[in-house]
Amino acid sequence: MKILDRYILTTYLKTFISVFIILILIFILQTIWLYIKELAGKDLDIVIIAKFLIYFMPKLIPLVLPLTILLASIMVFGSFAENYEFAAMKSTGISLQRAMSGLSIFIVILGFVTFLFSNNVIPWAELNSYNLRRNIAKLKPAMLLAEGQFNEVGTYNIKFADKHGDRDQYLNDITIHIKGADGRKNATTIKSKTGELASEKDSNVLKLILLDGNYYTDITPTKAKSKAKAKNNRPFAKSTFEKYIINIDLSKLNKVDFDEKSQTDKYNMLDIVGLNKSIDSLTEKRQVEYQSFSKNLFQRSGVSKKIKTKNVKESINDSIYTGNLLDLFSPSKKSKLIDIADKSITSAKQIIISKEKTKKNSVILINRHIISLHEKFALGFACIILFFVGAPLGALIRKGGIGLPMVIAILLFLTYHFIGIFATNSAKSGNLNPILASWFSTLMMLPLGIFLTKRATADRGIFELGNIIEPLKKVFNIKEKDAVDYKFLSPYNNEELYNIINNYETLGHDENIRYEAIKLLNNRGLSIKQIREQGINIKDDYDVSEHIVKKHKNQSKFAIILYSIGAILLILYFICNNNKLPSLASVLIKISVGAFVLFAVYYIRLLANTFRFYTHIQKRDKRPNFFLLLIGLPTYIISYAFLNVKIKEDLKQNCLKSLK
Repeated sequence: MKILDRYILTTYLKTFISVFIILILIFILQTIWLYIKELAGKDLDIVIIAKFLIYFMPKLIPLVLPLTILLASIMVFGSFAENYEFAAMKSTGISLQRAMSGLSIFIVILGFVTFLFSNNVIPWAELNSYNLRRNIAKLKPAMLLAEGQFNEVGTYNIKFADKHGDRDQYLNDITIHIKGADGRKNATTIKSKTGELASEKDSNVLKLILLDGNYYTDITPTKAKSKAKAKNNRPFAKSTFEKYIINIDLSKLNKVDFDEKSQTDKYNMLDIVGLNKSIDSLTEKRQVEYQSFSKNLFQRSGVSKKIKTKNVKESINDSIYTGNLLDLFSPSKKSKLIDIADKSITSAKQIIISKEKTKKNSVILINRHIISLHEKFALGFACIILFFVGAPLGALIRKGGIGLPMVIAILLFLTYHFIGIFATNSAKSGNLNPILASWFSTLMMLPLGIFLTKRATADRGIFELGNIIEPLKKVFNIKEKDAVDYKFLSPYNNEELYNIINNYETLGHDENIRYEAIKLLNNRGLSIKQIREQGINIKDDYDVSEHIVKKHKNQSKFAIILYSIGAILLILYFICNNNKLPSLASVLIKISVGAFVLFAVYYIRLLANTFRFYTHIQKRDKRPNFFLLLIGLPTYIISYAFLNVKIKEDLKQNCLKSLK
C-alpha cells in the first residue's frame, strides 16, 4: 500500500469510526425512548436490559451504516479539498479517481461484509429481540392494557374504549372474553359499562371491578342431537350484574423464561436459504389454494353435471350448435336454468369477496419475504453507491467538518431512506414489484453518484448556475442592470430603421439592434420580402426558418391549451371520485384522456418541427436534448416557456447570421 493510500484510508477510518459511534449511540437512545413503555416498571435486571440493547443494535445497522458512509465521505473529501490537499495531488498528476481507488477497495469489502452481516447477524437479532419483547410483555401485563384493542392476560382478553383517572384506573365500555377449558374457544363473554383497576402496582393479582353489565356463557350440550341443534341455535346463559369483581392471578405469568423462542419463522428472522425455502413453499401453497378455489367454484357452478335434454324442443344432429342455447329448452326449463344460474353467480360472487382478503394477505406475505431477501443484497450495494455520492460531493463543496457536510448528508440520506420506505410500502400492498422496491432507493442514488463523480473528475461545480439562471431570466423577461433597452426605436420611421440595419456599426450600436429593428418592421406589417426590397440583404433561407418557428409557435399554443384542459379535468376527476360522484368522474376522466392524447399528438409534431428547425439552420448541436424533451412531455407546463425562449433566441441568431 502506497503512502497516499494509507494516509487517505487512515483519515477516512478515523472519521468513519467516530461518526459511526456517535450515530449508533443516538439511535440506541432513540430505541430506548421508543420501547421505554415496555421496559419500565417490570423489575428487569441489568442483564435483560443489556440483552435487549444487544439484540436491537444489529437492527440499527441498515440505518446507521449508509448514513455513516455518506457523512464520513463528505467530511473527509471536503476537508481534503478545503485544505488544498486535492490541489497538491492534482499538481503531481494524481486524479480524483486515483485518490479514491484505495478507499474504494475498502468500501467494496465493507459492502460484502455488510451483506454477510445482514444475512446472518440481523436475522439472529430479529429472532431474539422479537421473542424477548414477547417474554417481557408477559411481566405485569396490567401495565400494558391499551385502549381500543384486546389485551391478552392469561385466559382473559380485555378490551375497553378508554381509561382515565390519576392512575388510569377507571375504564369505560369494557368487553372481556374468557377462554374455555380447551384454551381456544371464548366460552364466556362479559360486557360492562364501566370498571376500575383496584389492584396495587406491585401485586401479583390483577383486581378488576366491573359495574352495570351482563355475563354471557356458552352452553355445551351433552347429547348428540342437542349438539347438532347447537351448531345452528348456539344456546347460552345470560345474567345481569350491578357489580362484579374479577381477580386474575399473575404469579404464574410473572415467572417468565426470557430465553424462550416461540417465534422462529418470521420473514425478517430468516437468512437467504430460509427465505428462498419460505418463498417457494408460500408460492406453492398459494397455487394449491388457487386450484382448490377454482375447483370449488367450478363444482358450485354445476357445469360438470350433465344437462338432461328430455325437454329439448328439437333434436340436434350436428355436434356444433351456434344458436341460442336457451332456445333448446321449454319455457319452464328456461326459468329453472336462469334461476340456477343466478343463484350460482350470486354464490360465486360471495365466495370471491370472502376470499379476496385471504388472497391479498397471501400476496403481502410473499412480497414481504421477497423484499427481505433482496434488501440483504441491496444494503451492501447501497454502501458502495453512497460512497460514490459522498466522496465527489465533498470534493465539490470543498467544506469539511460537521456543519455543511452534516446538513447535506442528512438531506441526502432522508431522501434515500424515505424513497425506500415508500417503495417498500407500495410493494407490500402489491402496487409495486417487490424486487424493484428493494432496490429502488439504491437505483435512485446511482445516477447521482455517476453525475457527481463526473463533475468532480472534470473539476466543475455541481451546477453551472448560468445555464439555469439565464433561461429563467429570459422566461420572466428579467433584464440586467446594464442591458440595452430597445424601446427607443419605437418613434423611428421605417427609413431610419433601414438605415440602422445597414449602418449599425457607424451609428455606434451593437449587432442585436438589427434584429430588434427587423422585429419592429414586422410588427408594422412589413414582411421579410418587403424589407429585402428596401436594400436589406437577408438570405432566402431565413424565410423558411421563420416559417418553421411560426408553425412551432402555433403548435405549442395548441399543446399548452390541451395539456391545461387535461390536467384540470384530471384534478376534477379525483375530486368527484373522492366525493362519490362516479358518473361525473367517468365523463371527466374520458375527456381528460382525450385531451392528453391530442396533446401527445401535437407534442410529437412540435418535436418534429423543432428538430427540423435546427437541421435547417445547421445547428444540430444546439437542439434540445431528446431525453429532456421526453421528460418535458409530462411536465410541459414548465418546459413550454423554456423551449419557446430557446427557439426564439436561436431564430434571432439565425437572423443576424443571414444579415452578414
